[in-house]
Amino acid sequence: MAEIKYNWTYEEINTIFNTPLLELIYKAASVHRKYHAANRVQVSSLLSVKTGGCPEDCSYCPQAARYHTNVKVHKLMEVGEVLQSAQNAKANGASRMCLGAAWREVRDNKDFDRVLEMVKGINQLNMEVCCTLGMVTEEQAKKLEAAGLYAYNHNVDTSEENYSNIISTRNYDDRLNTIKNIRKTKITVCSGGIIGMGEKAADRVAMLQVLANLTPHPESLPINALVPVEGTPLENQQTASIWEMVRMIATARIVIPDTQVRLSAGRTQMSMEGQALCFMAGANSIFAGDKLLTTPNPDFNEDMEMFKILGLQPMEAFQHHKQKEKAVLND
Repeated sequence: MAEIKYNWTYEEINTIFNTPLLELIYKAASVHRKYHAANRVQVSSLLSVKTGGCPEDCSYCPQAARYHTNVKVHKLMEVGEVLQSAQNAKANGASRMCLGAAWREVRDNKDFDRVLEMVKGINQLNMEVCCTLGMVTEEQAKKLEAAGLYAYNHNVDTSEENYSNIISTRNYDDRLNTIKNIRKTKITVCSGGIIGMGEKAADRVAMLQVLANLTPHPESLPINALVPVEGTPLENQQTASIWEMVRMIATARIVIPDTQVRLSAGRTQMSMEGQALCFMAGANSIFAGDKLLTTPNPDFNEDMEMFKILGLQPMEAFQHHKQKEKAVLND
């Protein structure tokens, strides 16, 4: 049940996905304890360094220029502002700083040079640095690597079959090609998806199959619950239940045992009990701070109180990589 493999069939994952929920949580918790310290959860902070005005049409995203949302367009932040935010996040217990820019793709210009400076500065704080900047070329990925980038986030979002229902301004191969370009460097890959966008259960299984058959697996796998935003095409979408989130996290933990499964967007709609089930099912990372790019999120103090109650401890930077290296040596 806990083997690492890269040739999962749809049927295999579907069988796991449809296991009775309490049995599924038990199996996922057992796998989690084999590969991870069960009481360690990474705290990450996510900062929108360039907000709004994106030319894409992602149905879930309030930063798309074509939608009328309450998101105000902000140009790229200054390096000093970003480094101050990183220092504040670190003081509050975060070991990973994620920078998001509402771009379709990275362009070789002064803005990209400024992002590279941000990465260098945060790296010097002994924090993991992750960026999500849209599509990147191999050359741009190498520049990010040289600046000290630890991880690049590029979600596949949903299944390939459902993708065109959510986004029309790019295709699924564009997503996978960016991941391939990142894999030509030593940067780790962060890639997951969103549930509750009107997709079928089959789409969730198919998305996990894509991620589970990437070689190597993504080192980080965010599971997001849609946060409907007024003005987007999905503003009236029925959101995913906590049980759907737990099922998704547990299945991801079993099929990609050594990844960090990130309990990401949608936590403000979850009770502490619901989040506890997610941690039991194998989630070992959260985003903390009052915003996730442009949507609400629990603040640091709330999360530290939850950690105290549940007996969880924040993970230090770069620990996941060290655990994986140790596991390889012990094989």
